Amino acid sequence: MTCARWKTLATSASAAALLLATSAHAQDSTQTAPPVATPTAGPNVIVTATRVPATVATTPDVFVVTDADIQARQATFAADVLSTVPGVVVTQSGAFGGLTGVSIRGAPTDKTLVLIDGVPVNDASSPSGGYDFGALDLGDISRVEILTGPQGALWGSDAIGGVVSFITKEPNGLQASLEGGSFDTWRASATAGKSTQQWALGASISSFNTQGISAADVRDNYAPFGLPGFHNTEKDGDNEFTADIRGRYELTDWLGFDAQVRYDRAVTDIDGFPPPDFLFMDTNDVAVSESVEAFGRVRITGPWDLKNEISVSDYQIERGDHGESGDSGSIAYRQVYRYTVAKGTPEDLISFVAGAERENTTASVSTGQKFDLDATSGFGVLQLHPISPLTAIASVRYDAPDTFKAQTTARLGATYDLGWGFSVQGSFNQGFKTPTISETVCDFCFSPRVPLQPEHAQGYDGGLAWKSADGRLSVKATGYHLDITDQIEFAASGHYINIARTRTQGVEAQADVVLGYGFRVEAAYGYVDSVDATTGVRLLRVPLNTGSASLFWAHGKFDAAFTVRGEDDDLDLGLDSSNVIRPGFLVADLAGGYAVNDHIRLTARVENLANTHYQEVFGYGEPGTAVYFGVKLKD
Repeated sequence: MTCARWKTLATSASAAALLLATSAHAQDSTQTAPPVATPTAGPNVIVTATRVPATVATTPDVFVVTDADIQARQATFAADVLSTVPGVVVTQSGAFGGLTGVSIRGAPTDKTLVLIDGVPVNDASSPSGGYDFGALDLGDISRVEILTGPQGALWGSDAIGGVVSFITKEPNGLQASLEGGSFDTWRASATAGKSTQQWALGASISSFNTQGISAADVRDNYAPFGLPGFHNTEKDGDNEFTADIRGRYELTDWLGFDAQVRYDRAVTDIDGFPPPDFLFMDTNDVAVSESVEAFGRVRITGPWDLKNEISVSDYQIERGDHGESGDSGSIAYRQVYRYTVAKGTPEDLISFVAGAERENTTASVSTGQKFDLDATSGFGVLQLHPISPLTAIASVRYDAPDTFKAQTTARLGATYDLGWGFSVQGSFNQGFKTPTISETVCDFCFSPRVPLQPEHAQGYDGGLAWKSADGRLSVKATGYHLDITDQIEFAASGHYINIARTRTQGVEAQADVVLGYGFRVEAAYGYVDSVDATTGVRLLRVPLNTGSASLFWAHGKFDAAFTVRGEDDDLDLGLDSSNVIRPGFLVADLAGGYAVNDHIRLTARVENLANTHYQEVFGYGEPGTAVYFGVKLKD
């Protein structure tokens, strides 16, 4: 990153901070600032992705992004908030709707398990089984929970790097928003519903449309290979639509029902490698994705206040790429039948949850054939609060895939309050990942397949947290180690094999400071040293250092958020498939709002203030400075 670019961004940051501070000081000269709303997750926020309810303060390896966080940053897509979580790296191949993966603690993106209201939504038809975050709109999301490190004992296969769990909203009242701006971008959303103690019924829709920018950003990168450079100017647009409807009814004080259906569709212009030269350039290719997630649940409170739940969920996704680079498509189905019994709250001496699951998965491969990959599982989670300073949690899970050898994983964690605002945390976690359907049948192979076994992971960590007596300052730092063995790779011999071993060591750190005068600062830092344990070479697309810092301000009818985010250089794949260095970057965004009254709020935001040219994935560009204005309405 050039010195000039750092100076430009630093000047922008200083000017924005000074503007906010001057405005706050001018208003505080005539009145006392009200208590500032804290958009981050406080210590008493309840975490549900741990299966048994727990608080953030007593749960190792967890980060929570609240609805207040999302609203303060005016975030549109999941990647917008996940990129500010320590230890999390977002890789996006194309600015609007491009293929987007999330790496946690240096593990490859396909080893992040994604849940929406507890329903696993990883794409079983993808060769590696990962989830594409590119089209996940935050319009109906109330909270995002991130569990870092292997979580196989909680959620089974795929949770080697960690878990990202999205919890949707239960609408109560009417809300609508409209925003437009650069690149002919428009976003509209609306929610309507009624929520009472006995029943709830609600629906939400959101739509995003943009002319976008060119996905390909190769510029003169072909020149070193003796080929002419390409200056990509074609706009690659993106059109996305999300809708959901949900309901809940408490028939008696011991029997209740709830159900939800969520629909997503995305049509994204992409660039590719058209024949006859197969060079990465502007094309008329388009990617179409359509998914439906549905679940129904019965809740029964039995003797001794045991909470029983029986649920059925279904997730279907169909994808297709069409254009100059050729046509391809895939489809996947997953049904999960789940029973759990639970008792206790985070404050109780003992709380627990135990359950059984049956997962049936079907997915197509390149030939159009469909194959199954099913599993039966049982698990238990126990949380103990034997003395006031100590909270301990243990879980164990047994997974029996129909095709592969059964796996048993365990998780242990504890938090101890040392007093004077200090607490220590530590955990030991195991995980595994069953070979995907593509890997199992050796799709795209040009030599006979060989038997595969599940990938395995083992991690441990320890951390220290401190919070001031007045609650205005809190910091937390965690050091961790993660080993992945039997990792599946596509070998030069033309088929998949268990061969790779990776090792990651790192640090996750977060701080929150209330400054007064309506100001608050939130900062996050991640150090990820992830290497191939055999060769010692750094893993692709895992920068050594990542970080972000946000300055929030709220006063009267005004609010604002200024965020700076940066990444180190990292190793990536070049246009000839050799390793290259993708330059690091630093970008800044500014968002603000004004409440006209209790029902109308005006918003504005500027992304990439310094007009930085950067890439998250080599060859794929990101937008320059962009400006958006909007209005939000509520009853």
